[in-house]
Parts: sequence; structure tokens; C-alpha cells
Amino acid sequence: MMRSTWIKALAIAAGAFLCMQLIPVGRSNPPVTGEIDAPEEVMAILERSCYDCHSNETEWPWYSRVAPVSWMVSSDVSLGRKMLNFSEWDSTPVLIKEALITGIADEVEKGDMPRPMYLWLHPDAALTEEQIRILTDWAETMEKRHED
Repeated sequence: MMRSTWIKALAIAAGAFLCMQLIPVGRSNPPVTGEIDAPEEVMAILERSCYDCHSNETEWPWYSRVAPVSWMVSSDVSLGRKMLNFSEWDSTPVLIKEALITGIADEVEKGDMPRPMYLWLHPDAALTEEQIRILTDWAETMEKRHED
């Protein structure tokens, strides 16, 4: 009797999991219309640690195709692109660019970016103290350039 209950519960859970896979999730990479212009060492950091969520050049891993994780990944990328998209930098107004660059420095200094959950599956995206310094120095240079 107990075994039959477990089998039914497992069958229901498996059926629910399979049904979840039928819910479509967006995983597109729109065209790049204009990249951010930054020094090579800054670009290398941004591409490695930021571009999956903040560009139209997302690398969609296998788990981005398996619900319910796919829902979270798609939502995170969509929100990340909405907040800051390096692939559409040319269409961002100058004052917003300045605020975004300052925000990048603030977020990496506080350790809020890359997001800790992202780093669980992408430990190579973690920023070293040196990389944080490179990004914050770059942001400071950009701020001074716009003050002149």
C-alpha cells in the first residue's frame, strides 16, 4: 500500500515536470547595435563577468532549457538587459551612460555584481580585487572625462 502511494506521487511529480517543459521561455540574442567602447582589459572583464545578463550575446547553458530553472534564467537575463545592455550602448543617452558606469563601479565594489546566484554556476565570472580596481578606476576616469 505504501509503495503504491510513492509510485503514484512519483508519477504525478514526473508528469508535472514534463508539463513544465512545454511552457515556452524566451532565449533570444537580439542583434548587437552598438558595443560599449572601453579599454581592452575592461572589455575582457565585462565580457567574462557581465555579458551573459547585460548584453545581447548571452551564452545559454543547457540548464536554461530545463524548467523551472529556465524561467529564472530567462527572467534574470531579461531584467539584466533592461537595466543595462552593453550591446545597445549606442542608443543610451549620455547622462544615463554616466550613471550606469558609476553604478557598475558601485555594484562590483559592494560585491552585488555579478550576482552571487550566478557565481554558483559560473565561478570563473567572480571578480578579483584587481579586476574590481580596474573597473572602478575606469569608471572614475569616465566620470572625470565628462566633467571637463
